[in-house]
Amino acid sequence: MPFITYLSGLLTAQMLSDDQLISGVEIRCEEKGRCPSTCHLCRRPGKEQLSPTPVLLEINRVVPLYTLIQDNGTKEAFKSALMSSYWCSGKGDVIDDWCRCDLSAFDASGLPNCSPLPQPVLRLSPTVEPSSTVVSLEWVDVQPAIGTKVSDYILQHKKVDEYTDTDLYTGEFLSFADDLLSGLGTSCVAAGRSHGEVPEVSIYSVIFKCLEPDGLYKFTLYAVDTRGRHSELSTVTLRTACPLVDDNKAEEIADKIYNLYNGYTSGKEQQTAYNTLMEVSASMLFRVQHHYNSHYEKFGDFVWRSEDELGPRKAHLILRRLERVSSHCSSLLRSAYIQSRVDTVPYLFCRSEEVRPAGMVWYSILKDTKITCEEKMVSMARNTPKAGAFRWRPRGLSCSSSSGRTQLPSCHGPQEETYGETVGPLQHQDGGPEDGCSEEAWVFRTFYFSDVFEFAGPLPLPAACGSAQSPCRTFHALKIPIVSLSAWVVFLTNGGPLFIQSTNIS
Repeated sequence: MPFITYLSGLLTAQMLSDDQLISGVEIRCEEKGRCPSTCHLCRRPGKEQLSPTPVLLEINRVVPLYTLIQDNGTKEAFKSALMSSYWCSGKGDVIDDWCRCDLSAFDASGLPNCSPLPQPVLRLSPTVEPSSTVVSLEWVDVQPAIGTKVSDYILQHKKVDEYTDTDLYTGEFLSFADDLLSGLGTSCVAAGRSHGEVPEVSIYSVIFKCLEPDGLYKFTLYAVDTRGRHSELSTVTLRTACPLVDDNKAEEIADKIYNLYNGYTSGKEQQTAYNTLMEVSASMLFRVQHHYNSHYEKFGDFVWRSEDELGPRKAHLILRRLERVSSHCSSLLRSAYIQSRVDTVPYLFCRSEEVRPAGMVWYSILKDTKITCEEKMVSMARNTPKAGAFRWRPRGLSCSSSSGRTQLPSCHGPQEETYGETVGPLQHQDGGPEDGCSEEAWVFRTFYFSDVFEFAGPLPLPAACGSAQSPCRTFHALKIPIVSLSAWVVFLTNGGPLFIQSTNIS
């Protein structure tokens, strides 16, 4: 039966007349357009009349179903049944804001279970980005308006990558009410509370400030009601960020080690180098090795030079510490440049105003606890690896160009490293990319290209390479993709000029 026919029948029977409206439901009919005359489905053979005008049924007021019943006795019985079904799983009666369970609604422990205890959902706080040592978690309060009352949340956290059997290692359990809100916890963990989009909804949070970098942690949360029941577990597993490194200090140490290794190394210099490398963290040692090989690998890489200068035993003690760096962090520590910064984010630290009596079983409702909150700033140090390099720009250099080839003159005088302006996409121009021309600059440039772009060599040596005037000691060919589908091919001759030549990519 078409819907318009059904409505017409109701109107004919005066079921929707003004004298007898159904409580809570209003039907409004509007013209929503007519079917086009070209539509054969809207026309009956032999008749020119159009199809009935489409109508829209709208319910503009939401009311409980039991209000639609006119008889008071039936209405109360229907209301009681609906409230019991919604709040008490149909196994009890709603009394004020709690459920009185039936005798059949008790679990094996003898606790009433007609009112379900919802599972809290643990998640990362969207306002606090995790760092190498700081992680903030939050969850929405699961206490319903009617039924069970939440008395506490139990949070468990443990580092799971240091133990073979993680089930045997339980980690640390923290009571949100007794340990965190009361202030009995350590300074490394603090509690907070805020409100969601609706003021009645509470959002609880916990911030951990003393975690280990590059560690895999498992956080588990469950709710406890006033009757001692536990909810289902909610789990979050995450890995903290890589350890912080001071890139400038790592480069200074690399230069210091090179100077100690250079030439004759006395016993005092050997001990100084050994102490310096053993005092830094494993991540800093990895970065020192990276800078050393970037600048001085032509004189021997870091591993070989350490074994040669310090001996196999001391070198092994130093180098085995590099195994502590994970593969994930080692790839980040190979970045061309690592920038350090400190972020400050606001966090709402909360404390309970009530003091619970010692040695007394406490069945309070967490939502009714008086809490005082204070906003504080949390400092979070971060490392930002850069995919692009920073320009090595010696002062006082000028490069002349002719017919698409640029000859960079030898650099004389003091060099200066300027880290400030990031090198963007290389532009195709006659002069080639602006850069330095010293051997140190070449080492830096080679490291940058090998880290970001792919080597495309070997290519045929240029005509000048290998001549008596310019013997070739090293040769590198690099392809750098740019928008115009061409590439810069870089040639380095021993002690001579550096040629940058533009060639097409087939």
